[in-house]
Parts: sequence; C-alpha cells; structure tokens
Amino acid sequence: MNLESIITTAGYVGLFGIIFAESGLLVGIFFPGDSLLFTAGFLSSQGIFDIVTLLTIFFVAAVTGDSVGYTFGRRVGKKFFTRQHSLFFNPENVVRAQAFYARHGGKTIILARFIPGIRTLAPILAGVGDMHYPTFLIYNIVGAVLWTIGLTLLGYYLGSIIPGVDKYLLPIVALIIIVSVLPAVWKLIISRTHRQSIMAKLRKAWQKRRQK
Repeated sequence: MNLESIITTAGYVGLFGIIFAESGLLVGIFFPGDSLLFTAGFLSSQGIFDIVTLLTIFFVAAVTGDSVGYTFGRRVGKKFFTRQHSLFFNPENVVRAQAFYARHGGKTIILARFIPGIRTLAPILAGVGDMHYPTFLIYNIVGAVLWTIGLTLLGYYLGSIIPGVDKYLLPIVALIIIVSVLPAVWKLIISRTHRQSIMAKLRKAWQKRRQK
C-alpha cells in the first residue's frame, strides 16, 4: 500500500492516532508525519477529505500528543534517564535537559516539529528537564499550528492550483522528507564532539558485549 492508500484507509480517526502518537509517544518515532500531512492535504483538495475537519484533528492531535509526551517525561522519564550509565541512559542527561530547555526551550519545541524523530522526543525531554508547563504549552500550540496547518494547507493549495499534481506527488513527498531530515544530518556532520561521543559509547557497548 502507498501513502495515499494508507491515509484513505485510516480515515479521520486513524490520522488523528498517527499524528498523536508521533507527537508524544515513543512508538510514533518512525511515523511519516511530514509526508502524511502534505499528502492528506492534497487528498482533501481532491474531495476525499474535508479540509476544515482535517486541519482540526491534526492540530488537536499534535497539541494533545505533545502534552502527553511532556507528562510522560516529567513523571516517568527521569526514572529512565537517571539509571546507571549505559548507551541510552545517563544521569547527566537530566541536568543537560534542564539547562538546555531553560535557555532554548521555546525555540526547540517549535523547530522540533519539523524534524522526524526529534519531534517525538522533544516534549518528553521537556518534561524530563522540568520546563515550565504553561510556557511549554504556548510553544507547543505555535509549533502545532505551523507544522500541521502549514504542511496540510501546502498540500491542499498545490493540489488545487496545479493540474495533474498527483503525477508529481511522490517526488514532492520525497523532497519534503529530505528537507526535514537535513537539519539533523547536518548537525551530526558538523558536530564533531557529538559524533565522537556517540562513537565512544557504541565502542564501549560493543566491548562490553564481547567480554560477555
């Protein structure tokens, strides 16, 4: 099944669940949110969905999903991040998260919406870092508006004005995916310290596994 078939089959309830999960549940970290929003917008321009209903459920799903992720991070997340040092759990991460969100919290919540994977982890880490919830909620709403309404209306608009846009849908979706992951890839390339830290942890984990 292609993305169009999945979206059509999922319907409003299924689309709500996907955006909700990707916004704040760890199981949604691999979901294709950007391409889904754009394609759903395109399909609504073809009369398959009602655009107002679509925008409403996407916005509500994104805001509530992020809030659930924040709550999970604040109430449960610290128990994971304060475990004994390992590849994924480091007690220093809590301190770093608190300091990072104190300085860049709002901007991070908004920008994270447009980066696959990061948008799922950002609200959880905001909760771990004890970011002030009213502040988090404001940026959560702003980010949800820009992400859900922006991408969905883009798909709707292009589907309405470009004849035969369905022929170019796959390349457009591929471009959206590439653009959305570029910031994370670029950050990984230029951040030598971050890259060396990851490699050191991987080597340490591999050595422990061989010793067993």
